[in-house]
Order: sequence, then C-alpha cells, then structure tokens
Amino acid sequence: MFVWVFHRVSGVALIFLMAMQLLTGFFNASASNSELVKTMADLHRHALLNCSMVFLVLFHALYGVRTILLDLGVGREKLLFWVCTALGAVSFVVFLVLYFTLVQA
Repeated sequence: MFVWVFHRVSGVALIFLMAMQLLTGFFNASASNSELVKTMADLHRHALLNCSMVFLVLFHALYGVRTILLDLGVGREKLLFWVCTALGAVSFVVFLVLYFTLVQA
C-alpha cells in the first residue's frame, strides 16, 4: 500500500517541482538585475529543491519498474520492494555525496 500511495504522490509532486525548475530556469538565464529575477535564479540552484527532485525521480522510477515487473507476473512483491528501496537509497546517497562535493563546493 505504501508504494502505491508514494508512487501517486511523488508523481504529482514531480509535476510541480519540474514546473518550478523550468520556470526558475527562465529567470536564471535573464540578464536583468531586478530582485525578483535574482530570487528566482537562486531558487533554481537551491539544494533542497534539487535534492528533493532527484529523490522523487529515483524512487518514482524504481517503484514504477517494480509495478511493471509485478504486472508481468514476477510474484516476489516484498523482495522487489526491498530491492527497489535499497537501490534507490544507495543511488540517492551517491548523488548526495557527488552533489555536495562537486556542485556545491
């Protein structure tokens, strides 16, 4: 039940986060020096926004693959849940290490 709810909620959240990233990206490319443009450009590079989007994309994709495998007849539901969760957690930790050492440095 958790995977079903998380998959739906993360899908809706991703729609809003990706729209926010697209919108703030336009301000990031602007040559204007107004306060609004600076604030929106800073929001585009905000670590929490970027990290939460990567987290949601990773787990949404992995739980989507899990759902596809279950629909194809792979009957190991709990094993697939733990494999997808472990893969997502390891991938996200690797992303965090790379992001905060290379991008935020």
